[in-house]
Amino acid sequence: MSEEYILENENESRRLAEKVDAAAWVARYCPKQLPKAGKFLDVGCGPGVIAAEIANHFAEADVFGVDIESTRFTYLGSRCPSNLSLIQGDVNQLPFDDCGFDYVQCRFLLEYLRSPERALAEMFRVLKPGGRLLLQDLDGQLLWHYPEDPVVTRVLGVVLSSLSRTGFDPLVGRKLYTLTKLAGFLDVGVEVEPYHLFPGSVDDRTLSLWNMKLSHALPVMAKAMNCERQAEDAKEHFLNYLRREDRFTYSVMMTVVARRDYGKLADEVSM
Repeated sequence: MSEEYILENENESRRLAEKVDAAAWVARYCPKQLPKAGKFLDVGCGPGVIAAEIANHFAEADVFGVDIESTRFTYLGSRCPSNLSLIQGDVNQLPFDDCGFDYVQCRFLLEYLRSPERALAEMFRVLKPGGRLLLQDLDGQLLWHYPEDPVVTRVLGVVLSSLSRTGFDPLVGRKLYTLTKLAGFLDVGVEVEPYHLFPGSVDDRTLSLWNMKLSHALPVMAKAMNCERQAEDAKEHFLNYLRREDRFTYSVMMTVVARRDYGKLADEVSM
């Protein structure tokens, strides 16, 4: 693995960590009825900041985070709680036994998967009967801006077309409820709220995070546009677009909560 690749992932880990207030997220979304000494799993945990906050909040619990990119785990370093284990693994084949977890969560991952159905089947498999699931993902990722800008529209069209071949789905948020029901979960509830909500020029911190995001995506953009210089120009144009006072950008976040069945499907998993 090249040094440039490692550096790129360290920067991406920092962006992923900085864009979320982990303590506020746990207080807002983590189910209140979880057992104090339970076993919890964060699928697609990235640098592990939310998993670490859960581990600190539930000091008697065993918390696990799994991510396909293990280089992100270096972000926490010595701040990693003793009751948190970070494991490299694929959501399509989670490295855990059946029926082992009281709680499984997955944030902003299903939008990148070719088969979210398979991932949900794996989350179902590793949950205990009666265990709880939380999914969070976006609807309208990168899509919704006004006034329309011809360059932004063209560039996003090229990039999204390229990403779609890898399985990226910018509208996966609206599918979470149905996918969860079809996976066999019960008591499925959904909450809808704004996520990207930028009326007018974005603040310096938000602009910095977008700059980091686009810098990380430049190789994908350059490949899609077949020109590195055009990708750089497109990045700068989009950042300047975000500085416009008359511009409005938004996306929607869906949060789905559910429970694994105690009945026939649970028996089938253990067979």
